[in-house]
Amino acid sequence: MFSNAKLNEKIAFSLLKIAMGLVVAFVLIILYDIISNGYGVISLEFITSAPRKGMTEGGIHPAIVGTLYLITCSMIVALPLGILAAIYLTEYAHPGKTTWLTEMAISNLAGTPSVVFGLFGLAVFVKYFGFGDSILSASLTLALLILPVIIRASQEALLTVPKEYREASLALGVTKWETIRKVVIPAAIPGIVTGAVLSIGRVAGETAPILLTGAAYFYPKLPGSIYSQFTALPYHLYVLATAGTNIAKTRPIQYGTALVLLMIVLGVNLIAIYIRNHYRKKLQR
Repeated sequence: MFSNAKLNEKIAFSLLKIAMGLVVAFVLIILYDIISNGYGVISLEFITSAPRKGMTEGGIHPAIVGTLYLITCSMIVALPLGILAAIYLTEYAHPGKTTWLTEMAISNLAGTPSVVFGLFGLAVFVKYFGFGDSILSASLTLALLILPVIIRASQEALLTVPKEYREASLALGVTKWETIRKVVIPAAIPGIVTGAVLSIGRVAGETAPILLTGAAYFYPKLPGSIYSQFTALPYHLYVLATAGTNIAKTRPIQYGTALVLLMIVLGVNLIAIYIRNHYRKKLQR
């Protein structure tokens, strides 16, 4: 019996190691392919210049700026709404039909295909509100897309804060809102930041929603305002790979664009990880 238990444990650990190894191997293969084919294109001119000659030459500066616009604007909208919704559902809402329906709606939205959000953004923000094909329409659509992720991550982060923190604060005569603002939220920030990181990665990589709400096929200039059309790295990459005028000639630019997109997501993630670790150390003191 003991030997069988030991054998089963070894088999289970071996399977877990194999699964982990396969995941790491696939990631490394993808990274190697992108880096080995894209690093030769990366240069100051590639980063700072606009595409030209049917996107077969030049750089991706407008696409980089458009991607940063989308990340910034969508997070400005989604992050506060997501955190506030999570606070209400975790700290204030009572169990009941309304709360259950809200939770179900959030779960369903989290699993909705991104193209559906794109169609919704086209109907509501582009047409109904009259924002047109613009950064604003695309950012609001992406904000709705990542809102369920932020709400769920924030809820989980708030639920991990020990109940004793709340009880100790309330016992000292502090109001519930002050307890949430000064005790619960600071303790939950590492988990909230994790949700924000996942959301930023999704915003940076989405194509379908921006395709329907504002991304231009060819836009070799910087957007003048949030009401301007734009181009972004994922859509630029999609155009180069599927509808370019010379696929073979644009192949290196495709890999270079993908590498820059990965670098931007990695850079934002590193900043978020630094913030998360900073607050974790602060809580441990």
